[in-house]
Order: sequence, then structure tokens, then C-alpha cells
Amino acid sequence: MAHAGEVAPNAPSLSSLEARMDGLEHVLHAIASHLGVQIASLPSLPTSSSKVFRKDHSRAHMGQTGFPNGVSQDIETDVLIVGAGFGGVYLLHRFRDEMGFDVKCFEAGKDLGGIWHWNCYPGARVDSPIPVYEYSLDKVWKTWSWSKKYPDWRELRQYFEHVEEQLHVKKDVIFESAVVSSDWDKKTNQWVVKTEDGKTAKCKYLVLATGFAAKRHFPDWKGLETFGGVIHHSSFWPEEDIDVSDKKVAVIGTGSTGIQIAQECAKKAKELTVFQRTPNLCLPMQQSALTEKEQEDCKKDYAQFFRDRKTTFAGFPFDFIQRKTADDSPEEREKVFEKLWNEGGFKLWLATYKDMLFDKEANRHHYDFWAKKTRSRINDPATADILAPLEPLHAFGTKRPSLEQDFYEQFNRPNVHVVDLKKNPVVEVRPKGIVTADGKLHEVDMIALATGFDSVTGGMKNMGLRDVNGIPLAEKWKIGTWSYLGTTCNGYPNMFFLYGAQGPTAFSNGPTCVEVQGDWIIDLVAKMRDEKISTIEATREAEEEWKRKITEISDKTLFPGTNSWFMGANIPGKPREQLNYAGGIPQYEQELKQTLDGDFKGFVVVNA
Repeated sequence: MAHAGEVAPNAPSLSSLEARMDGLEHVLHAIASHLGVQIASLPSLPTSSSKVFRKDHSRAHMGQTGFPNGVSQDIETDVLIVGAGFGGVYLLHRFRDEMGFDVKCFEAGKDLGGIWHWNCYPGARVDSPIPVYEYSLDKVWKTWSWSKKYPDWRELRQYFEHVEEQLHVKKDVIFESAVVSSDWDKKTNQWVVKTEDGKTAKCKYLVLATGFAAKRHFPDWKGLETFGGVIHHSSFWPEEDIDVSDKKVAVIGTGSTGIQIAQECAKKAKELTVFQRTPNLCLPMQQSALTEKEQEDCKKDYAQFFRDRKTTFAGFPFDFIQRKTADDSPEEREKVFEKLWNEGGFKLWLATYKDMLFDKEANRHHYDFWAKKTRSRINDPATADILAPLEPLHAFGTKRPSLEQDFYEQFNRPNVHVVDLKKNPVVEVRPKGIVTADGKLHEVDMIALATGFDSVTGGMKNMGLRDVNGIPLAEKWKIGTWSYLGTTCNGYPNMFFLYGAQGPTAFSNGPTCVEVQGDWIIDLVAKMRDEKISTIEATREAEEEWKRKITEISDKTLFPGTNSWFMGANIPGKPREQLNYAGGIPQYEQELKQTLDGDFKGFVVVNA
């Protein structure tokens, strides 16, 4: 028998396996069988010409399910939720405990937490401060305190353990159940949902809470399968610490994940090279420790705090200044920028002058301030020109900025380097490392793929969803994205989703967004029950109008001028379009409210 990560003599090639994985996404346990290894021995696999690396979240990498033994392979329920992260847990609790529905949840992982179940790479932490990044449920927050302003993945997992202690949701969550198909049964007016391991669920209401980063993206570099070291994708990082003290490490990508991995590994690695396509205009996190007492002192105001967070553009406890950048003198503007910078977090992005994302000149003032502050932290001018160029490559804030603690200072170390992939792209990967266009072989022992996700739409397109006529959602969205209100689609009766396409998703704090959308979904379904409505389905006209509105709002901003995952531009071949509602949480909530106040505006309703 081959050892973990080694290929059995007659194993198929990696390229043929990858082609199958791209079509199925949930069959790595079958691949393990091909490789001749025990499934339990594959927590995260190295790669070389005789090795493979993880590309899905199949049961091959799961532990024991948290659901009671002997769960039926055939399930019938009122509401079926897919995903047990922030959104899924909130929906399950409210549907079951407050509204009295029979609810079940399929979760591909082995525990609650969504992205925080999967993320355990070095430095992984949330970029929204607490208490904004938590549930507004008093049953949860009254008995919980955090240790840091920006918690890491370990503390977020502890938080979900606490959530379970308070809400007892696990008894209705079926773990290790990756959904592979969802079809509407016209005879019974039910969704029939099947999982990779053979379970079948029938439900009247199907609610997708898979999040916006559910499908991983891998580079298609020539020779990647020949690499002789170890490859880890950020979302499949081993939970046990990896000793990099004797390793040369390559970090591919400078999104928030790449920034966090590089920031941590640079302090320990023998050598670290960051391969950057576009500079990340990182903002200072200004992390701080928190005491239980100071949080308890604030909790008397939490109920109002959580109501207030729905009144700001992005669902944070701050909002844009209601004046334009040019309204202030250069000296006054500098004071404003310094204040926002020192307070940290997203304030220079989302609590600054109201025209920053609309006016090029206003935006340039922000960029110039950012570049001045950032370049002052980098000793080498050539490195500063790559990480914080004097001329912006895109408008400030039109790509999501990451929060960092000492990322830029790491490049003052003699063992930390950066490669500008715009000028010197990757040509191929060889057994000993990465070759760039200048012919240089960058010798590395480990590659950290922080290459992101097919964001916002990828997860829903990848779970076998088909409409009433059997047409896959992936086919419908192949040339563009259509939804109504960023919560449902034409051709999908009684199907809803949250924190996904054409909602406030990427422009919002996650828990704020899922509670706003989740409350609306619950209110709509309760209204259907009260009025004895059998099915509800968005019209094609409503979808077209919503897409027009998404585009119209976006076109008034600077977002369309930047290639970003906001616009779907991070995935080759993906349609370039605004994937998020850029009108802000308050306006979005009004859009939702109108559909219930206006007799299901935009829907076709069928009575029972």
C-alpha cells in the first residue's frame, strides 16, 4: 500500500483526476481509492509528480459526523438549509425555535462555522471588529466575551461552540453531507435534494446559506503537478502547525488570505517570496486585546448597537462623512485621514468622505495618503514601488482592502521578497520551484496558494441546482448573473439564498447582511404559511429589473473601472459584471420590505 500522499503504481494522472474534480467537486474519496490510501490519512495532501493536493471538501477529509448515528437516508422537512455557517445557523434557529417550522440542514463540513470551519491557515482572522461581527441574538451575546478586537479562527470556532450551547442547532444539522443535486418536483411542489453520500431530502422551502466564498480557485500553471515540495490551498490548510523554519515558502496571491499567511510565515520561514499580481491597498488593523469587564460594561447598549448597525451603508458601527473631500482644506483633510488611519480597520474605506468611491480626484487624495503612509514603512524603494506604487493601478477602495498588523515591515527582512507578476509573470512550475518570465527559478519547498475563490456565484453554480425545466443554474448564469433581490431566482420556486449574488454581500459586514436577508426570508415564508400560499417564484421581469438596478447603481461609482472579484474579474472566462448591490444596507432593506408590503411585488404566487 502507498503511504499518504504517494501514488499507487496504477494510479491515474493528476491531470485526469483534476478534470473529473472540476466536474464533480465532491469525489475526492474516490480519488483516494485510486491512490491506494486510507481515507483517514488525508487531512491535507502534499503534491509533486507523485503527489496530489486537495481540491474539494469531500467526505475524504471529514471526521465523524455530529449528527446522531443512524440518520435516515430519506429526509422530509418543511425547510432545508444548505450550509451551517453564520447564515445557516441563524436561519435554522429562527425558523425552528421562533417560527415553529420543521427544519434540517445539510453541511459539507464536520462542524458549525462555515468559512471558520475551513479556514485555519497561519494568521487567519476576521477583518470586522467585534461586537459588529457576531449575532444580535441576546441569548448568545449575553454569555460570551472575546479576547481580541479582531478574533482569529480558533476563537471563532470557540464562538460557534458557544452558539451551539445556547441554541442547540446541531441536532438538526446533518454534517459531512455535500449537496450534489437539487431538483423541483412539479407533482409534489417540493425540492428534492441529494448529497454526495446518497442522502435524499424533500422540502417545501430550500434555503442556500453557502456563503460567497464556497468554491476554491486554483491556478492553471504549467507543471504545477510536477512540484516536488508541498502545496497547500489556504482553505485546506492542515490544522496542525507547519514548521516553516527550515523552508523556503512561496505565497501566491495578495488578497486578505495571502496577506495574513505572508505576515505570519515571514517571521518564521527560512525564506519567503510573495508573488503579487496587484498590490493590496492594506489598511492598519489596529488590533487590541479586550477584557471581559470592558465588554460587560458595554453590553447594556448592545441591543441598540445591533439595531443601529443596520442603519449604515455597510452594516458597521460607522458610516461615510456627509461632506465631499474637496469641502475640506488640505490641512483639514489630512487631519481627517490621520484620524481614520489611527482608528484602524475599514474606516479609511467606509467612514471617510462620501464621494471617495464616486469621484476620481477625491479618490486620488485618499490613495496618495495611503501610499505616503505605507511607503514610509518599507525601507527599500524598489520594494515600495511594487507594494505601494506612487501611481495607483486602480482606484482606492474598488478592491476590498485587507487589514494588516505588520505586513509591510516584513519586507524589511533580508529573507523576505516580492515578485511583481504584472511585469514578470509565472511561466511554469518545476520540481524545485517557480519559474518566472525572466527565466529565474525561484527555489521553494512549499507553495501556499492564496488564489481565492470563484466568489459570490461559484458556490451556488457548483451544487447541481436545476430549475423547474431541469436547466442547471450554472448554465443560466454562464453569460451573466440574474436574481431577484439577491435572494431568489426565476425558475426556482420556494428557493432562497443569502450572502450571495446581487445582495450587499461584499460591501457589508457578514452577520449584518445575513440577518437582514435571513429575517426577510423568514418573514416571507411565514406570510406564505399564514396566507396559505403553496409556491412563490420571482418573475423574469423582476430579475431583469433587479439586474438593471444593480448595474445602474454600480455604474455611478468607480467600481466598474477596476478588475476585481467584486466584478467577477478574478476568474478566467467568468462574465465581467457587478455581483453585489452597492446601494447600502438601509436602501437594500427597504427594497426587501416593499415586496412584503406590496403583496409580493415581483413574484408569481400560487395558492394552496
